[in-house]
Amino acid sequence: MSARRAFLCDFDGTISPRDIGAAFVERFSPGKGDERHALLERWKRGGMGHRELTIAECGLVSAGPDEALAFTRTFEIDPHFPGFVAEARARGDAVMVVSEGFEFYLADQLERNGLGDLPRASNRVRFEAGRLIPEFPHGENGCGACGNCKAQHVHRWRDDGYRTVLVGDGLSDRCGAGVADIVLARGFLLKWCADEGLVAHPFESFADVAAWAQGSARDQGSP
Repeated sequence: MSARRAFLCDFDGTISPRDIGAAFVERFSPGKGDERHALLERWKRGGMGHRELTIAECGLVSAGPDEALAFTRTFEIDPHFPGFVAEARARGDAVMVVSEGFEFYLADQLERNGLGDLPRASNRVRFEAGRLIPEFPHGENGCGACGNCKAQHVHRWRDDGYRTVLVGDGLSDRCGAGVADIVLARGFLLKWCADEGLVAHPFESFADVAAWAQGSARDQGSP
C-alpha cells in the first residue's frame, strides 16, 4: 500500500475562491489604496516578506471584531471542499489548512461548513480599540520572511510519514510548493511553478482536486 497523503490547502483564493483577507484589508482601509498597492508591489518584487506585508497592512486597517466578522461572512468557501475532505479522510489521507490569512475568519468559515475539527495553521489578529495587532504563532520554524511559512508544515507531515500535496493559488504558497512532493496549483502559483521549472497539476475548483486525488489513489493502489 502506498503512503498516506497529507493535503496542505491554502485558504484565501483556494478553499475560498475569493481572497477574504485581501478584501477585508481593502474594505477597512478606505482611502489608502495607493499605500496598499505599493505594499503589494514591493512584496511581489521580493522587497519584503509576507510577515512584513501583514504587519504593514494591519497598520492601515481600522475595524472592530463584530463588523470584521460580519463582512467576512459575506463570502463562501468552495462548495466542493467539504466533500473533498470527507473523501480524503475516508481513504486515510489527511487534510490541513495552511494560511497566511487570519484565524478569525478562517475558523468561522470552517465551523459554518461543518469543518471545525480540521487541522489548521494561520496568522492571528487582536482587535484593540479599532486597530489590528497581528500575531504569528507559527512564525518561528519557517523561512523567517513568511508569517506562517508553509514549508514547515510540509516538512512536519513528511517526517510523520505522509506524502505531501500542496494545494494553492498564490505567491504566499511558494515556500510550500518548493518542497512538497506534489503541487496542485492555479493562478499566480501555477505561473510561478512554470517559471521555476516545477511540475504542478492545474485545478479550477476542489471538484478537480477531488478527481485528481481519487485518480492518483487508484493508480497507486490505495484503498
